[in-house]
Amino acid sequence: MDQEKKKKSIGFNIIKNDPTDGHGGFGAGGALSLENISPVFVDPEEGEAFVDIGAMHARSVVEKGIKFLPDRDKVPSGKLYWLVWVTIERLESGPYYAGVTACEMTVNREARRGYKSLPEHVNRMDKSLKRQIIVSHMDDASKRVLADFLQKHDKGMWDRSLPQLKEDLTVEA
Repeated sequence: MDQEKKKKSIGFNIIKNDPTDGHGGFGAGGALSLENISPVFVDPEEGEAFVDIGAMHARSVVEKGIKFLPDRDKVPSGKLYWLVWVTIERLESGPYYAGVTACEMTVNREARRGYKSLPEHVNRMDKSLKRQIIVSHMDDASKRVLADFLQKHDKGMWDRSLPQLKEDLTVEA
């Protein structure tokens, strides 16, 4: 009997804290820590933002019961949401918003359908973890909601954040 030998692939491990304690041994290079990232939903229609950790596995309140399609045109009259990946980093002076990236999604609850680009969501999460700011493509109402949320959550973190974040979320009145 010919048995096919399957190679084991070493993928990324999602971990909490650092179980390797920095030893850098086998498999440690592919470890990904999601400890300092949070998914924030922005609902511009309601003028609110909220954290929903369920979004880490596409099981947020917004996403539950919805079949997402990769074609925006197949979800007519969907309600706009932004999933914003917010990564926190610590300086000597205290924590700050180091990576903030936004992904668009629409949801039509009545039709139980929605639009989102899963590759975009994964790539934006990665870019947030890599301390990038990508929010300039958001609409003005959503930028206001997100800026207010981040400032009210922790004014010190907002003050310590990169000027690019503040500039990209500034909307003229």
